[in-house]
Amino acid sequence: MIRVLLKQKLDEKSFRMKRRITLSEVAETTGISRATLNRIANVPGYKTNTEIISALCGYFDCLPGELLQLLTEEPEEVEE
Repeated sequence: MIRVLLKQKLDEKSFRMKRRITLSEVAETTGISRATLNRIANVPGYKTNTEIISALCGYFDCLPGELLQLLTEEPEEVEE
C-alpha cells in the first residue's frame, strides 16, 4: 500500500513558516477539495490520482518520493 505523507508535510511546512497551515489553506491554494484532503490525511489506503499528487508536490515544493511512502504491510484494523 502507498501512504501519502500529507500530515507530515503539513507539520514540516508549518514549522518552516512558523505558523499553522490548515487543510483549508492547502485546499484554497491547490484547488483540491477540503474533503479530498481530509480523506488523504485520515483514511489509510485512500486512493488518489497523479494530478492531486502533482498539486501537493507543487504546494510542498517536494518530489513525489518525499510525499509518498510504500508500506510493505497492510495497517491493522482497529476493533471497536
